[in-house]
Amino acid sequence: MLNAYSYKQKTMKELVNSLKGDKVIWAFVALLALFSFMPVFSASSNLAYMRHGSGNAITYLLKHAVHIFIGFIIIYQIHKVPYHYFRGISRIALPIVWLLLVYTLLKGTVIEGANASRWIQIPFIGVSFQTSTLAAIVLYVYVARYLSKSREITPTFQQSFIELWIPVFITLMLIFPANFSTAALIFAMVIMLSFIGKYPLKYIGIILGVGLISGLLFILVVKAFPDAFPNRVKTWEKRIDNFFGKEDNAKDADEYYQIERAKTAIASGGIYGLGPGKSVQKNFLPQSSSDFIFAIIVEEYGLLGALTILGLYMLLLFRFIVAAHKANSLFGKLVVVGLGFPIVFQALINMGVAVELLPVTGQTLPLISSGGSSVWMTCIAIGIILSVTKKEEEIAEELAEKEKREEALRKLIDKQLQEDEEEEENQEKVNQMKASIKNKIMEDQDDYSITDNPMNAILKKK
Repeated sequence: MLNAYSYKQKTMKELVNSLKGDKVIWAFVALLALFSFMPVFSASSNLAYMRHGSGNAITYLLKHAVHIFIGFIIIYQIHKVPYHYFRGISRIALPIVWLLLVYTLLKGTVIEGANASRWIQIPFIGVSFQTSTLAAIVLYVYVARYLSKSREITPTFQQSFIELWIPVFITLMLIFPANFSTAALIFAMVIMLSFIGKYPLKYIGIILGVGLISGLLFILVVKAFPDAFPNRVKTWEKRIDNFFGKEDNAKDADEYYQIERAKTAIASGGIYGLGPGKSVQKNFLPQSSSDFIFAIIVEEYGLLGALTILGLYMLLLFRFIVAAHKANSLFGKLVVVGLGFPIVFQALINMGVAVELLPVTGQTLPLISSGGSSVWMTCIAIGIILSVTKKEEEIAEELAEKEKREEALRKLIDKQLQEDEEEEENQEKVNQMKASIKNKIMEDQDDYSITDNPMNAILKKK
């Protein structure tokens, strides 16, 4: 029994030691993932009743566990890749992402009767995949690559517009018709990356103007030709009207129902909550295990649970800032900011929607909401971030190893010098002995000089 426990302890220690990169980021990610099991299991009972009639949410819990497990495998495998490899990967992956976005826009699947042209079905697996999340990751790395390169040779606005902003606008144009909130978040993050990368402010102002005019033109074209291509402009209008509408009769019934149920769940939670699994509104709130899972968390764990989750995300944001500060290259800094900050901002948007600070957007709570592709895309981003921090950790280890080698070399040199000094002292003693022997021989030679008569020498000696 003791041997088995020791073996498990040793195996766990080896596993932890094999994890490279920022251990604090590893810890926060693991905490969020572990916490997600309880609200997902509780909120999934609604889906179990609707789809199977049994209310048994074990299937959804196991499915979520598989998603989380695969996600951590993704993190582990990606964090082992040197982060500078992603420079070239982003250039190759961006055209592939454009093709996926076009396919998604034209062939997007319908999920539970809703217009979900931002999702595609992965063949043979049966998992829905939101291509815009992958596009965001690739685009952030691409922008970081360009900005780090442009610091060496300052480009003109025309050059930067062709090499940087045209790829950005192509990506946004393919996401915008089906997913306004994601496109807006990506555009905001690219602008922030440009500012951090010291892209000229006057150029950033021009790009903001171009982006605003392009968005308005798109809406005007959709208004003029509503059936020309897939879009969700009407959905955006409904959500904005619901958010700003003063009268209840001006609001869409379905959207109004969602947000009202979420607010009721939050109000029912109080300070300490109703307790794990005791949510009432999970039985009435659509998307309770994904888009509105924060409302269920507050209902079951109260204000304390909500502040705990918020605190974990804020600490994760702080750790991303520390990791970006420690990065020894501009590319590393921009990659951490570009991939880390959207995770936290998406969490804040999800929370803001639940408490009606923001219009309904459909953004999930990263690492907590159920869903395979959303978890996996977040894990890809975290894996790349950990790859950056792993590089810094390797540099620190190399410096420590170098200091150890230098210390060992100094000890060897000191030992050799000490041995040389001892050898010199011994040689001096030998030389003194040789000189003494030589002097003695010289004295004896004086006594037994060959110029004297041997017999006289004997008599003299006597």
